[in-house]
Amino acid sequence: MMSLLRIELKKVLPYRTFWVILGLQLLLMFLFFYVRGHVQINGKMAGADLYQFPNIWPNLVYVCSYLNLIPSILLIILVTDEYTFRTLRQQVIDGFSRAEVVQGKYTSAVLLALVCAFFAVALGLGFGLYFGDAANRGQVFSQLESVGYYLVQLLGYLPLAMLFGFLFKKSGLAILAFMAYTLVVEPLIHWKLPDYIDKFLPIKALGSLTPNPNSALVQMVLGETEVLTPMQALAPAIGYIALFCLLSYALLRSRDL
Repeated sequence: MMSLLRIELKKVLPYRTFWVILGLQLLLMFLFFYVRGHVQINGKMAGADLYQFPNIWPNLVYVCSYLNLIPSILLIILVTDEYTFRTLRQQVIDGFSRAEVVQGKYTSAVLLALVCAFFAVALGLGFGLYFGDAANRGQVFSQLESVGYYLVQLLGYLPLAMLFGFLFKKSGLAILAFMAYTLVVEPLIHWKLPDYIDKFLPIKALGSLTPNPNSALVQMVLGETEVLTPMQALAPAIGYIALFCLLSYALLRSRDL
């Protein structure tokens, strides 16, 4: 595993596109949370409540979840580049099994997810300590498990993106297909299925890990829908992570690289 990690690091660390897209992700995480907290409602800054411990954590990861497509697109580019530069074939020639190739690429996914999750923790601590009330600082680490749910959510999005990359080989086509599935196809399937079934579909189950903190108000306005709690969504999310990795392996095994 360490040799796979070293190989992946050698590929991504000198790669300018990796740093540009990762930097964009982190910058947008900061801006989204900053702007959301500085919206004025009835002359009062929304952040007055948003940045208070411990509620800052579920609010933060809910905002960050809107940006999950960006690291997913980055991973698709990393996977499809392997086809463009024929490095997948070279790894197999060098003696790596196809399962190890998938493990190596999923290592990049884990690294991306960890960077985003640690940055979310840094954001939460920074905003909470700077803008929050001193009286709430004894609850800094309460509800910090929300960041753990966000990490699992990213670890679910990224292998799905990896699967699309392996499937379509070309970055443009893979990104388009991935976005079409997450933004259009699955929402349309939700519309046709009853809640007790569609809550287990991949994107909806992953979305349940970082629910809208105001979901009770939203449901009161739009009508009640059946969704999983973050704890209930963990098992299907882990199942999807394993499924997407296995499908990627099956795809590679069936193809001539």
